[in-house]
Amino acid sequence: MRAPAARLVAGIAVLLALAGCGLGTASGFSPTGTLAGPVEDVDLTGAEVKVGSKNFTEQLVLGKIAVILLKSAGAGVTDLTNIPGSASARYAQVDGQVDMEWEYTGTAWISYLGHTKPIPDEKKQYEAVRDEDLEENGLVWLEPAPMNNTYGFATPKETLDQLGITKLSEIQELPPEQRTFCVESEFKNRNDGFEPMLEAYDLTFGSDVPRGNVKTLATGAIYAATDQGECNFGEVFTTDGRIKALDLVVLEDDRRFFPAYNVSAVFRKEVVDAHPEVEELFAPVSEALTDEVLLDLNARVDVDGEDPTKVAEDWLKEAGFLE
Repeated sequence: MRAPAARLVAGIAVLLALAGCGLGTASGFSPTGTLAGPVEDVDLTGAEVKVGSKNFTEQLVLGKIAVILLKSAGAGVTDLTNIPGSASARYAQVDGQVDMEWEYTGTAWISYLGHTKPIPDEKKQYEAVRDEDLEENGLVWLEPAPMNNTYGFATPKETLDQLGITKLSEIQELPPEQRTFCVESEFKNRNDGFEPMLEAYDLTFGSDVPRGNVKTLATGAIYAATDQGECNFGEVFTTDGRIKALDLVVLEDDRRFFPAYNVSAVFRKEVVDAHPEVEELFAPVSEALTDEVLLDLNARVDVDGEDPTKVAEDWLKEAGFLE
């Protein structure tokens, strides 16, 4: 199924707005340094790269990682991170206003390329997105990171120990009164959201999970509500730093219901053609971006109040990519 015409019209409107007022950029200074370890020999002198990102914590940290890396490799970098809205960031890259962004496979497959069903296998999902986005939009997806910022359900570790489960399929073994959930309104009403998830795990909303067992909350409120015991299972994004800060445990999606949202560095083809060294620069960095790494980096911003630029720089040094 292809993207509807309305989405394309909306995209044109976004582009017109961006052209009229310019892209919002991240404020502040981004440092540079000496590349080290597996990237120390990469030289991008003469390259000019406009780096964008969306405007939430994980994207800001990843965007700053890219800015610092590219600058340290000798490239001239225009920092366009912190673009408001996923659609705005995407259309800015398709239109050529941005050369590089970090993007998620599931987002591209469903929201940008217009498919309705995800591909359960992470590798095959990446390959399908990589091939189609290159053919249709001239965007090159470099090898994905192991981190997967998908949907999940989390529970306080103490509660999980009491319930004696570790997988979503085991919720069925609990008595109905313990099948309590906190979800956001969008997820509750999506055709690939809460009720279909229950069905995938042989549970029926309204009987196996009574309607009174489900609280609809704002996204940010779910983490605290779950931690405070207002529900046993809270809808989360699996690399959100609040999971670690609140000592929540994400249940295994053992039937692989949720789409894969592995992140990749995505470049416009002309940049990669002119400077193929970008693949050598980003490959080991992407490989090091695990769920645990992003949980820690996101928590340093959202929980500890650190600046995304400083967090990005510190990690590049700690991981051995920057002196």
